[in-house]
Amino acid sequence: MNATRAPLLIVLSAPSGGGKTTLCQQLLLRHPEMTRAITCTTRAPRAGEQDGIDYYFLTPEAFAQRLAAGDFLEHANVYGQCYGIPKTEVLDKLRQGRDVLLVIDVQGAATVRERAAADPELSRALVTVFLTPSSISALETRLLRRAANSPEDLQKRLEVARTEIAQQSHFQRVITSATVVEDVQAMEAIIADERKRRACC
Repeated sequence: MNATRAPLLIVLSAPSGGGKTTLCQQLLLRHPEMTRAITCTTRAPRAGEQDGIDYYFLTPEAFAQRLAAGDFLEHANVYGQCYGIPKTEVLDKLRQGRDVLLVIDVQGAATVRERAAADPELSRALVTVFLTPSSISALETRLLRRAANSPEDLQKRLEVARTEIAQQSHFQRVITSATVVEDVQAMEAIIADERKRRACC
């Protein structure tokens, strides 16, 4: 890795079931210079998830204590569960010269944009990307395939998705999701372009 290269803070958002987690995993496999900021959450681990690798799994009480201490760069309540990204997860890695990938919802992305506007270090690094489904029906198919939601929860997620998709204009870059391979290629093109812009400025 080129130690003089300006690191990127890449914020990736998408509706629930939109493919952001898969895209994140593929990028990390292909780019050792990139690292993921691990999010704290109060939700229970899903099958195969490990504490300290996928998320920091906290009790509601522990999360509230960290929130009160001002530990989070951003936090949100999503479907009744709390999520928050520790400031140190982001700033320490950027200062090491590593690209940091944040996979967060639209609420979280808005908060990071606000924080970055007031922080030159974050502002220089920030790139916001929205991964949008080709249609609501395509998103519904993905959620049904995941088979993790009740019919009522599925409809709630689709309603939220419509609201989130309407906010994609607030993101610097938008990718219309296709296949995993095409999504990765589109993301890599964005990253290369952002690195090029910073190298010449």
